[in-house]
Amino acid sequence: MAKYVDGFVIPVSKDKIGEYRKMAKMGAKLWKKYGALEYFECVGDDLSPKMGGGIKFMKFPQLVKAKPGETVVFSFIVYKSRAHRDAVNAKVMKDPMMSDPAWKNKPMPFDMKRMAYGGFKSIVEF
Repeated sequence: MAKYVDGFVIPVSKDKIGEYRKMAKMGAKLWKKYGALEYFECVGDDLSPKMGGGIKFMKFPQLVKAKPGETVVFSFIVYKSRAHRDAVNAKVMKDPMMSDPAWKNKPMPFDMKRMAYGGFKSIVEF
């Protein structure tokens, strides 16, 4: 059976990467606790790559309308299937940590309005 992946592209202020990393580590523990197979948070390193042959393409900073002083985080979570993803996410949302009053009014370390997100069915796996 093909795996299922939730993918995210997120603009994050460079001065908030530490705060983001702390939040992401907590998220990784939570998603893995409820059955996610793998959890990755990756910060941009080469966000203006050159393609040979004059090929033009949109770069991640363009996708999320990154502002000066921001970088891009590419994040993905791997599941057994879409049904497995739905079950894991339902458990995560019910976890007491997700409704902890300490987090209620705490702002996210990124602009959620410019985050790109989607679910993807794997078509090639090695």
